[in-house]
Amino acid sequence: MVRDLVAIFGVIAGFSYYVLTVRNAQRNQRQQLETRQAQLFMQLYDRWSGVEFKQLIREVFEMSWVDYEDFFNKYGPQSNPEAYDKIRSIGAFFEGIGVLVNRKLIEPAMVDDLMSDGIISYWERFGPIMVEVRKRWNWPQAAEWVEYLYNVIRPIVDVQHPELRK
Repeated sequence: MVRDLVAIFGVIAGFSYYVLTVRNAQRNQRQQLETRQAQLFMQLYDRWSGVEFKQLIREVFEMSWVDYEDFFNKYGPQSNPEAYDKIRSIGAFFEGIGVLVNRKLIEPAMVDDLMSDGIISYWERFGPIMVEVRKRWNWPQAAEWVEYLYNVIRPIVDVQHPELRK
């Protein structure tokens, strides 16, 4: 009987050790994932917060137009390739973040905390142009991840800052 009890306690101890080891490994994996997400996001944030990118954003947001035709007459790829490239550069930045959020490689809350104003301003300003580009150029995926990112971030901002709602 003692031998049976020792065997039973040995099995229980082994099983307990296994469960604790698995839980610890899962916790470590979660922490490593969160650390990698934070590192990735901070690399993006370094670009976002850099002087050159801020100047680029300022230049782009100083542009003005009346409608789609006016926009492309002033800033289109044929009429003003430099301005068009600046607009697309910012869009590509947000497009990449949208993909990363969609694939759960970075958390929307992190993006919201540090970049929501730029994302919302960019899409609300350039979104109507991009929607028209989708129709006229038969390019349905144009700025799709920027729009996705906007649709993820806008509700978070609306909840956290109801005073900013349109």
